Formats: sequence, structure tokens, C-alpha cells
Amino acid sequence: MSFLSRCCTLWRTLSNRWLYLAGAVVIAALYGAALYLQYMLRQEPCPLCMIQRFIFIAMFIVFIIAAIHNPVSKGTKIYGGILATLAIGGVSVAGRHIWIQHLPKEEVPACGPGLEFMVGNFPLSEVLRELLHGSGECAEKGWSMLGLNIPEWSLVWYVLLGAWAILIAFRKPS
Repeated sequence: MSFLSRCCTLWRTLSNRWLYLAGAVVIAALYGAALYLQYMLRQEPCPLCMIQRFIFIAMFIVFIIAAIHNPVSKGTKIYGGILATLAIGGVSVAGRHIWIQHLPKEEVPACGPGLEFMVGNFPLSEVLRELLHGSGECAEKGWSMLGLNIPEWSLVWYVLLGAWAILIAFRKPS
């Protein structure tokens, strides 16, 4: 039996619960890697990185709830829609982050105040606007692997996790 044949057999035999749990495990591993980069390699997250982390956490929560709920038919489509929407939001934020990283130095936005300061002193709408706008610290590329830096890897994982959720939503029940 070929590898592809085994994968197809596994896909058909596993329940949605296990597939949702697999999505949650991937996100837990990604978040663990982010914490390792932050605390062990001293790669401080910029405002756009923090938004991407928030989206990954939201996706993790939805994957866990879906795994516990173990929905059928209509429920899988609802969870798939929620996860796909979150993934699209993540792709948007990661895309903006990548765009800022590729701007010429003279066009990079100025560094703003820290997140703690903004949350303590600005209205929430202003904090969100500033976070989504990005800042000079978002232009730093930092760590990379296989030629991709952190926001580029985030974009890849948002696409893969969103596709995973859609595949679960539209797979044929066994």
C-alpha cells in the first residue's frame, strides 16, 4: 500500500474529533515555537506579531471546542466557516506584516509606543488602529528558517490550517 493510499485511508477512518484535535496540536506547537523564539532566542514580538498570536489562539480555542463538540454535517460547516474566517484574518495581518518588511527603509512607519502603554492610555479603538497599522519594529525580519521569516511562516500556517478546517467541513462521512 502506498503512502498516499494510507493517508487517504486514515483520512476516511478518523473521526472529525481527531482531525480538529490535530489542528489544535499544530497550533499548540506553533505557539510553543513562538514562546521559544521570544524567551530563549530573545525575539521580541512586534504589534503585528501579537495580533497574529491572538488569531492563532482564537483558532486553537475553536479547534478545541470543535473537538469536544464533535459536530456532524451542519456543525462542521459552521466550525469550518469560523476557522476559515479567522485564517483569512491571519493571512491579512501576516500579509500586511510581510509588506511592511519589504518596504524601503524611508517608507517604514515610525516606531510607536509599547502595547502596555497604549492599552493603559488610549481608547481601545485607537489601540487596535495602531496595532493594525504596524510600526518600525514590524519591519525587522529577525529569525528565519528555510528562507522564510516569522510572518511568512505564519502566512503559510494560516493557509494550511484554514484549508484543513475547510477539508474537515466538506469531507464525506465514513
